[in-house]
Amino acid sequence: MSLGPQPLKPVTPASPIEVLEPAKLSLPLVFASPHSGSYYPPDFVAASALELGALRKSEDCYVDELFADVPALGAPLLRALYPRAYLDVNRESYELDPEMFDHPLPAFVNTTSPRVAAGLGTIARIVASRREIYRGKLSFAEAERRIDGVYKPYHQALRRLINQAWAQFGFCILVDCHSMPSTGLPVDADKDGRSIDIVLGDRGGMSCAPSVTDTVEASLTELGYRVTRNTPYAGGFTTQHYGEPANGVHTIQIEINRNIYMDEVTLQRRSGFGKLKSHLNVMAERVAALATQQHHDLRYQRLSAE
Repeated sequence: MSLGPQPLKPVTPASPIEVLEPAKLSLPLVFASPHSGSYYPPDFVAASALELGALRKSEDCYVDELFADVPALGAPLLRALYPRAYLDVNRESYELDPEMFDHPLPAFVNTTSPRVAAGLGTIARIVASRREIYRGKLSFAEAERRIDGVYKPYHQALRRLINQAWAQFGFCILVDCHSMPSTGLPVDADKDGRSIDIVLGDRGGMSCAPSVTDTVEASLTELGYRVTRNTPYAGGFTTQHYGEPANGVHTIQIEINRNIYMDEVTLQRRSGFGKLKSHLNVMAERVAALATQQHHDLRYQRLSAE
């Protein structure tokens, strides 16, 4: 049974982001969904060489819905409303491929990162199927318009939410929520050789306390999921930029195999969507319990003056 695809937003949203706030902030947790946006501006679609269905292959469909209950637990959820094919907020602000633009780019632009080389910069050159997005060249003014209008508001909101939790509790656990295609994933050789269900990225233990990753992994494993760490996804810009355990900001990336909850061809939800959503709520509750039990260890570690 499928539950049908989410209808795309027909009108320009008033804001490029949405923050689902709890009635009362009672947990030092922030959840973010940077790639589930589904508003495709008509001028963007018109400038693309691809049909809308192909553009949506890069979208983390419904991930924001999977985590939509966390405000009821006492934590906010930030979600981007524009898709990553339009502007990827999980990148540096200016990671741009010079071959995509009609004039040379300013010197401050990062044109040589591995993500740019892969065609997946702040403004992507290709979609997940490796097909070229644009039929022509872009102007740098267009890139700046997207960065100013979408990228900066997202990160301003994310920083505000992190600072808010840090100020109230002395630390913050940021959960960066993603989905991944089912093809090309590692398999669980110790069991039945099926693909991994969930990949946790903590930059090899650098972006959050081990207890955070251990808790997420244990809770999901107990619920029956095949979980691995940092392969093939160790964490993106958000994990690297915001994860500072010594300063009390712990960031973990969660990548969910799309085949668990949706049809990757039709983009329709599968019948297991609700079950996965409830399991992610259990995981969030376990992380919340950890935050309560180990708040002294997770807080900013002040160095002695001696």
